[in-house]
Amino acid sequence: MATSADHKNGMNILVIEDDPTVRTLVKAVLEHRGNTVSVADTATEGQRLALENKFNMIILDLRLPDGNGYDVCEKIREEGVATPVLVLSAEHETDVKIKILNVGADDYLTKPFNSEELMARLDAIARRSVPKGVEKELICGELKVDLLSRKMIINENEVDLTNNEFNLLVYFIKNKGKVISQEELAKNVWNIHFDTQTNYINVYISYLRKKMREHTEFDYIETVRKKGFIFQCE
Repeated sequence: MATSADHKNGMNILVIEDDPTVRTLVKAVLEHRGNTVSVADTATEGQRLALENKFNMIILDLRLPDGNGYDVCEKIREEGVATPVLVLSAEHETDVKIKILNVGADDYLTKPFNSEELMARLDAIARRSVPKGVEKELICGELKVDLLSRKMIINENEVDLTNNEFNLLVYFIKNKGKVISQEELAKNVWNIHFDTQTNYINVYISYLRKKMREHTEFDYIETVRKKGFIFQCE
């Protein structure tokens, strides 16, 4: 495991990548920005580090010599690790990207990539994951969102959400009463172009609705036919 000198404004980042050239490049770019970097070249080592240490960000290669990024991401999410994950992938197919998101990753970056795009993706994830200013919670009817612990609380019941579910909920609440299209959700929550051939947005909204309905009868998310969705408070 390698680390750089600490920086008060930097992040603690784990890079799981077996290609030494890519690993060295990513590490150098991150350290140049003042981040502390730990590295692993196998799925086993990367998963161990992710579970045993607290990181601000994880950069995860999809193809590893002893496994794959899907399994690593799914495992750490099952173990309660909510650290944002950026997956690196040489795959361009939409179904691969959707699968990446569905196992709990926050974003993906297709290889080959340049350092500017890498940092732009990480900055975008960080902006979505870290509450701005002194804002600590959002309240909407009987629903409360703790921005620090990234929890949803309904009628005093604490509900665990995946990163994507949490980011979706926060975006809805901050835009309550407004009709939001699937294209807008894809761009602002997932930072990707909406593909009309896939239904991943509907899938995540279904997940979020299901978790809400376990604790309330109020339907916060209303589907607006052919236009999108509207989030309503009681």
